[in-house]
Amino acid sequence: MFWWILTAGALIGWASAGFEMYGFVLGVIFSVPMGLWFLRVHRLEIERAVADQLARFDFSAPLPEAPASAMPEAAPDVAAATTIPLPRADTPPPHAIAEAPSTIPQAQSDGPDWHGPAAMLIGRARDWLLGGNTILRVGLVVLFLGLVFLARLVAQAGLFPIELRLATVAAAGAALLGVGYWKRLARPEFGLHLQGAGVAVLYLTVFAAARIYDVMPPGLAFAFMVVIAGFGAALAVLQNSQTLALASFAGGFAVPVLLGGSAETPLGLFGYITVLGAAIMGIAWKKSWRPLNLLGFFGTFALAGLWGFDAYQDRHFWICEVFLALNIGIYLGTALLYAHNTPGKLGNFADSTLLFGTAIAGFGLQAGLVHDKPYASAWSALVFGAAYLGVASWAFQRRKQGMALLSESLLAIGVGFVTMAIPLALELKWVSVAWALEGAAALWVGARQERWMPRTFGLGLQAFGAGIALNGTELNIAAIPFANPGFLEPLLIAAALVFSAWILREPLLHSGSAPARSWQRVEAFLGKPWFLAGFGMACVAVMEEMSRNVPAFGFDYGTGAYASRTQLFGFELGVLGLMALADWFGRKRDWAVASWPGRVSLLLIGWAFLATLFMGRYVLNMPDFSCWIAAFGLHYWMLWRADRAPDTAAPRWNGFIHACTVLVLTAMLADALFYLIDQADLWDSSWAGVVFMVAGTAVLLGIVRWAGPAVKAERSLTMGWPHNVHSRAYWWRAAAPLAITLWLGALFGTMLAEGITAPLPYIPLLNPVDLAIALALVALGLWRQMLQQADPMPRGAALFTGRIAQAAAALLAFVWINTIWTRTAHHYLGVEWYPDTLLQSQIVTTGFSILWTLLAMGLMLFAQRRADRLPWLAGAGLLALVVAKLLFVDMDRADGIGRIVAFIGVGVLMLLIGYFVPLPPRKGQDAALHEGARP
Repeated sequence: MFWWILTAGALIGWASAGFEMYGFVLGVIFSVPMGLWFLRVHRLEIERAVADQLARFDFSAPLPEAPASAMPEAAPDVAAATTIPLPRADTPPPHAIAEAPSTIPQAQSDGPDWHGPAAMLIGRARDWLLGGNTILRVGLVVLFLGLVFLARLVAQAGLFPIELRLATVAAAGAALLGVGYWKRLARPEFGLHLQGAGVAVLYLTVFAAARIYDVMPPGLAFAFMVVIAGFGAALAVLQNSQTLALASFAGGFAVPVLLGGSAETPLGLFGYITVLGAAIMGIAWKKSWRPLNLLGFFGTFALAGLWGFDAYQDRHFWICEVFLALNIGIYLGTALLYAHNTPGKLGNFADSTLLFGTAIAGFGLQAGLVHDKPYASAWSALVFGAAYLGVASWAFQRRKQGMALLSESLLAIGVGFVTMAIPLALELKWVSVAWALEGAAALWVGARQERWMPRTFGLGLQAFGAGIALNGTELNIAAIPFANPGFLEPLLIAAALVFSAWILREPLLHSGSAPARSWQRVEAFLGKPWFLAGFGMACVAVMEEMSRNVPAFGFDYGTGAYASRTQLFGFELGVLGLMALADWFGRKRDWAVASWPGRVSLLLIGWAFLATLFMGRYVLNMPDFSCWIAAFGLHYWMLWRADRAPDTAAPRWNGFIHACTVLVLTAMLADALFYLIDQADLWDSSWAGVVFMVAGTAVLLGIVRWAGPAVKAERSLTMGWPHNVHSRAYWWRAAAPLAITLWLGALFGTMLAEGITAPLPYIPLLNPVDLAIALALVALGLWRQMLQQADPMPRGAALFTGRIAQAAAALLAFVWINTIWTRTAHHYLGVEWYPDTLLQSQIVTTGFSILWTLLAMGLMLFAQRRADRLPWLAGAGLLALVVAKLLFVDMDRADGIGRIVAFIGVGVLMLLIGYFVPLPPRKGQDAALHEGARP
C-alpha cells in the first residue's frame, strides 16, 4: 500500500504541475508521510493478530513426557564414544531456564518513537543494521561505498590506466562472490551477503567501462551484463535466497544513480535496465518473490522517468518506445508468473500493484512521449487495450487452474483502455479518465480479493480523477456533437463512479482486521454518495454538450452550437432522461439510491420554467410545448413507478410532489394564457390582469370535477392512479393553497382592476374582471362543498368549512359588489380611477350608501326565508354602518343633490326593511305569527 500511495502522490503532483518535474518530486515528498502511516497501521495490525494467536496457547503448562519405549536405544559404540558434559553447579535447571523469560522485565527501547515519518525511517534502518549480523551488513555498505569512492579518486588522479582500475574493481567483486559462494554452507547468511555485494560490484564495473570510460564496446558490455544478471539470478534461485536476489538487483539498479554520467542516446541505460527486468522475470518463473518483482518495477520506471524528465529529446523517441514496450511486457509477464506460482484461498493471487501499476505507469510514460502527436494517445490506448485483452483471453482459458481473478483483472484493464481510446482520439486528457477507470478496476479487484486497501486506493483514485476533471473544466469548443472531450470526459468518469457505487451497494467481505472493520463502516456510507456523484458527473456531461461552441473564423472562443432555448430544453430533457434511466434500473435491480435523483425532477422542471420566463418565452411557443409534454411525461412516469413500489420503498413525500406538480401546472396554464394575451396585444387591459385568477379557477374546478369523488377513502381505493394512492394530495394538499391564493388574488384583483376591456366596451358584470371573480367565488364554493363531504376530514379542514370560510367569502363578495359600482362610476360617470378621487366623489359615496342599504335589505330578506338569524344581524350591522356614514361622512362632505339622494334613498329602503323584516326570525316559528308582528 505504501508504494501505491507513493505512486498516486507522484502522479497527482505531476499532473497538477502541468507534467513538470517539480510536481513529481513534490508529490513523492507529500505522499511519503501518508504511506508510512498506512504501513505503520498495517504492521500494528499484524502484531496484534500475532499476539491474539499466541494468547491462545498456555506456555506455563509442562510438556508431556515421551514414554520410555519411544526412546531409541543408542548404539553401544556411539554411547561409549560420546562424552556428555555434566552441568555446572551454577547452571539453572531446564525448567528454570524455561520460566526465566517470564520473570525478566522487558528492556525499554531507546529507539525513536514511531509517531513520525523520519523516526520510522530511522527505526527501519536500525532494525536492518542491528538485526542479524550487524557487523557484516555495515561492512558491506562501507566496502561498497569505498570501492565507488576509490574508483572516482583513482580516475581523477590518473594513477593507473583505466583498464587496470576497472579490472581491479572487477577482481574485488569476483573475490567477494567467490568467498561468499565458498561459505554458503558453513555460514549461509555471511555467504549470501558477500555474493550480493560481489554481483553489485560486477554490475558497477561493466556499466562504468561501457558508459563512462568507453573502454568496452556496448555490445560486449551488454553481453557481460546479461551474464552477470543471469549468474546472480541463478545463484539466488539455486540457494533459494530472496535476500541475495534483492541485494543483487538493488545494487544493479543503484549503479546508474551512483555513477551518473551522460550519453548521446539512452540505449546503454535502457538496455541495462531491460536486462535487469528480464532477469527478474526469469526468477519469477520459478519463485514467487513479490518484493523482488516490486523492486524491479519501481526501479525500472523510476529510472526511466527520471531520465526522461532530464534528458529526453525527440530523436530518442523510438528508443524510448522500444524500451517502454519491452518493460511493460516484462512486468506484465512477471505479474502473470507470480499469479501462476502463488495460490490463494480464492484462487491464484493477483498482484494488483504489478497489474494496475504497470498499466498506469506505462501509459503515463507513453502519453508523455506522444502528447504532441495527433491521435497518438488514442492509438496508444487502443494498443494497450488490445494487449491486455489478448492476455486476458489467454488467462480466461485457464480459469479452472485458479486464474479467474487474474483474467478478470486483465479484462477490466483492457476494457478500460479501449473505452478511454475514444475520448483520447478527441484530444481528451488521459489523467482524470484513466484514474477514474483504473480506480474502479482496483475497487473491483479489492472486492474480489476481500482486501480493503486496494478498495481504498481505488476510491481515492476516482475521487482525484473526478476532482481534476471538475477543476479543469473549460469552454467546450468542438465541431462534433457528443463525440467531443467536454462531453465524454465527465461521462466516462460518471460510468466509473456509478460502477463503483454498484459494487458498494452491499457490505464487502474483508480480512476481519480492525482497520478492515473500520473501513467497512465507511464503505457502507460511501455507496450512496458515490452514485450521486456519478449522476452529477453525467449531468455535467449533458451541460458541457449543451453549452458547446463550434469553431468559427475570427472568434477565439467560437460560436454557440445551439440556440439558448435548445440549450435549456436539451439540458432539462437530458437530465430527466438520466433520472428516468436511473429510476428504471434502480427499481429493476432493487437499488434504492438510483431512484433518488428522480425525486427532484419537479425542481428541475420548475427551474427550467423560471429560466424560460427570464428568456421571454411562453409554454405555447414551439418547440417549447412539445418539450414540456415530454418533460412532464417523464416526470409522471417516474411518479407512477414510485407509487407502484412497495410501501417500504415508496418515498413518503410522493404525495407532496403530486401536490406541487399541480401548482407548477397552474403557473404554466397562466403562462399559456399570457401567450394569448401577448398575441392579442392586450397587455394594457384587464384581460391580462385576470390571467392568474382564471388559471387558478380552472385548475380548482378541474380538481373538484376530477378528484371530487375521491374525497371518501373507500371510494378512492376503487379509482385508478393516482387517486388510489395520493387522492388527498390533489383535493386537499394542492387545492388548499390554491384556494387561499385564489381568494387573495380575487380580493386584490377586484380592488385594483380598472376594468379596461378594450377592444370591447365595459359592461358591468359582463367584463373579464367581474366574470373572473364570479367564477372564482363559484369554484371556492364548490370546493368547500366537496371538502365538507370528505371522510375522513383532513386536519385543518375546519378552517375552510366553518364560519371563517363563510366570513371570507362574504368579505370577498362585499368588496366585489362595491368595486362593480366604482368601475361603473369610472366608465359611465367620468370619475377618475384614483383612490382619493373615488373616495371623495359625491357620486361614489352616495352610491355606496344606497348600495350598502340594498345589500342589508337583501341579507335580511334572505334571513327571513332561511329562518337564519345570522344574515339578519349582518344586515342590521351594515345598516348601522350606513347610518354612521351618513351622519359623520356624508353630512360634512356631501352637499346639494348628492346628500339629498343619499338620505332619501337610504331612508326609503330602511322603511321597506322595517316593514318586511323588522325582527330576526326564529326557526320553527309560525309564519302567521310573523304576519301579526307587522305594524
